[in-house]
Amino acid sequence: MKTRLMLTGLLLASCLTGQAQTLFTYGGTKADAAEFLRAYTKNNNAIGADKAGSMREYLDLYINSRLKIREAFARGYDTLPQIRTEVENLRVQIIENYINDPEAINRLTREAFKRSQKDVHAAHIFLAFRNTGGIADTTAAYAKLQQVLKALPKQDFLSVAQQYSDDPSAKTNKGDLGFVTAFTLPYVFENLVYQTAVGKHSRVYRSGAGYHIFKNIGERKALGKMKAQQILLAFPPDADQATRNGIKSLADSLYAQLKKGADFTSFVNKFSNDYISVNTGGTMPDISVGQFDQTFENNLWSLKKDGEVGKPFMTNHGWHILKRISVKPVSADSNNTAYMEQLRMAVKNDDRWTTVRDFIYDEVVKKAGVKRIGPTDAALWAFSDSLLDYKPAGPAGSKVKMEDVLLRIGKTDFNVEDWIVYSRNYRFKPDRSGVKTYNELTDEYIKAKEYDYYRNNLEDFNADFRAQMNEFLDGNLFFEIMQQEIWNKAQTDSASLLALYQKRKEQYNWKPSAEAVIFFCNDEAVAKTLQNQIKQQPTEWRTFADALVEKVVADSARYEWEQLPGIGNATPKEKTLTPLSVNKQDNSATFAYIFKVHPQAGPRSFAEAKGLVINDQQSLLEEAWMAELKKKYPVHIDQQVWEELVKRKAP
Repeated sequence: MKTRLMLTGLLLASCLTGQAQTLFTYGGTKADAAEFLRAYTKNNNAIGADKAGSMREYLDLYINSRLKIREAFARGYDTLPQIRTEVENLRVQIIENYINDPEAINRLTREAFKRSQKDVHAAHIFLAFRNTGGIADTTAAYAKLQQVLKALPKQDFLSVAQQYSDDPSAKTNKGDLGFVTAFTLPYVFENLVYQTAVGKHSRVYRSGAGYHIFKNIGERKALGKMKAQQILLAFPPDADQATRNGIKSLADSLYAQLKKGADFTSFVNKFSNDYISVNTGGTMPDISVGQFDQTFENNLWSLKKDGEVGKPFMTNHGWHILKRISVKPVSADSNNTAYMEQLRMAVKNDDRWTTVRDFIYDEVVKKAGVKRIGPTDAALWAFSDSLLDYKPAGPAGSKVKMEDVLLRIGKTDFNVEDWIVYSRNYRFKPDRSGVKTYNELTDEYIKAKEYDYYRNNLEDFNADFRAQMNEFLDGNLFFEIMQQEIWNKAQTDSASLLALYQKRKEQYNWKPSAEAVIFFCNDEAVAKTLQNQIKQQPTEWRTFADALVEKVVADSARYEWEQLPGIGNATPKEKTLTPLSVNKQDNSATFAYIFKVHPQAGPRSFAEAKGLVINDQQSLLEEAWMAELKKKYPVHIDQQVWEELVKRKAP
C-alpha cells in the first residue's frame, strides 16, 4: 500500500489563560509562553518523570533557534526571493484546507474530475529528518538532499531513489509507486504528482517528516474501477520454504481445475484465507488504481475480459488467484450528475477542506469590521448607470469620483473604481435573464470583498493557519542561516577540517570492524538463494547480486561490528557469511559477506573520519556563533512564568 506522509500539528487548547504571557525576551523581542508550550508539546510526545528537566532542555534548544531566526530576520533573509517564493507557494498550497467556502468544493470537484481522467505512473524519494536511531538529524537530511539534487540530473530517478531514499520499500521497488490517480495520495502529494510533466521530477517538498521528491514516469488514460473475486492462499506466520512450496502447488492445482470449469466461488469457500472477501464469495469492493501494490495491480489489470481467471501470483501475503467480474470506466462527461456528485462527496471526505462561506462573512464583520462609507447609494448608482455601459462618467453635476473610498474592511479601503470593475463583471444574472438590481449587486460586492479580505489576511483569522505559516517561514529562515553560517563553512573549509582532524586525531578511531558487503533482499527466500550461491563461489558475489537487481541491493564498505547483520555478540570471521537477519513485518532479509576483519580498534584516515570531523567542526562553529548571538540579543527569562509552565499538566 502507498505510504501516506503528511504535515501534522498538535493543537494547543487552553494551555494558558488570560492575555499572552512573555516567557523570555531576547534583544527586545518577546517570546510567548503559549508558543513555547505548543512547540514543546508537539516535539515531546512522551514526557517522562523529569518533566522540569525535559522542559529546561527543550527551552535551551528553543532559545537557540529563536536567536538564529531573529538574526535571519535582521539580515533580511525573509525578503530573499527564494524564501518569499517558498512561503507564497505553501500559502497557495494549503490555504484551501483552511478556507471554508462552497466555491472551494466546486473548484476542487472540477480539479478532481480532470485528474480522474488519467492515471500517473509515479515514483518517490523520501529523505527523513530522523535517522535510523529515531534521532532528529536535519543537518544530515539536508546534506543528503544536496547529494540527491546533484545526482538527479546525471542518474535515473529510480536508481537515485534506491540509493538514497529513506522509504524502506525503496531498496526493492526503487521508489516506484506504480500508477496513482485522484484521491490515491494525500492531496499535497497528489498536487506534486499531477503538476509535474511526464519525464520530470517535482520540486522538493518539505513536510514535517522530511523531504519529498516525486517523478511523473508516464501517464495513461484512467482505467477506472474493477470488481473482482479473489482466492487468497495465505502464508502462515513463520512459514518455512516447504510450506510455501506446498501452498504454491495448491494454487497451481486450483488454477488448473478452474481452467477446466470448476466453480470459483466454491473454491473461495473451501480454500480462501481472505476473511473479509470470503463472506461475499470472494467478491472484493470495487478496486481503484493505486489501492494495492504493483504486483497485485499488474495481475488484476492483466485480466482483459469479464469472467477471465488469472494465473496464480505471489505477494508477501501469499498466493492469489483473481477472477474479473466487471470494469466500471471513469466517466469523461463533466455533465454526468451522478459521477460529479460522487467526486463532490469524495472531496468533502478527503483532506480537501471545505464548509459554507457565511462563516467567513461573519468572521470579517466581527473581527475586522466592515464600514460602508463614501457616496450614498443613490449617488453611486446614478454614477454607475452610465459607466457600466461605458458612457461618460455619471450625470452632470455628480460629485462622485473614481478614487472615492466606498468600503472599508479593517484597514483596507476599496474605492468606486473597484466597484465599477466588479459590477461590469458580475452585473448580469447567471442565467443571463437580465441585470441584477443594485441592491443585489451591492450585497454581492460587499461579500466578495469580505471574502477577498479574509483570504488575503487569513493569518489574522485562523490561528492554526498563522502558526503553520510562521512555522514554515521560521523553518526556512533557520535552514537558510544555518546553511550560510554553519553548514557551508564546515563542509567547504578543507584546511580547517584537516587542522581539526590533526588536532583530534586520537579521537577518530574505528571500533573493531570488518570490510564487508551487506546484501539487502526483498524476501527471505531470495536471501537464502543468494547466500547459498555466494557460499559456493564467494568471488562471484557481485555477479549473483546483479542477476537479482530487482530483488537485492548490495553495499560494500568498512563497518563496525555492531553494524553487521546477524552476528549479535559473536566475532566475525574472514571469508564467511553472517546468519540471515529477517524482518518479520515485511519478510525482508539481510546478511553480510566478510572480506577482512579488523579485531582491534584503530585510527581512521582523514577520508574515513571526514563525516565525523565535519560534525565536530559544525559544533565548534555553532558554539562560537551562539555566544555572539547571545551578546547581540541578551536573553532574559521570566522565572515566574517559567515556574507556572513547569507546574502545568501536559495537554
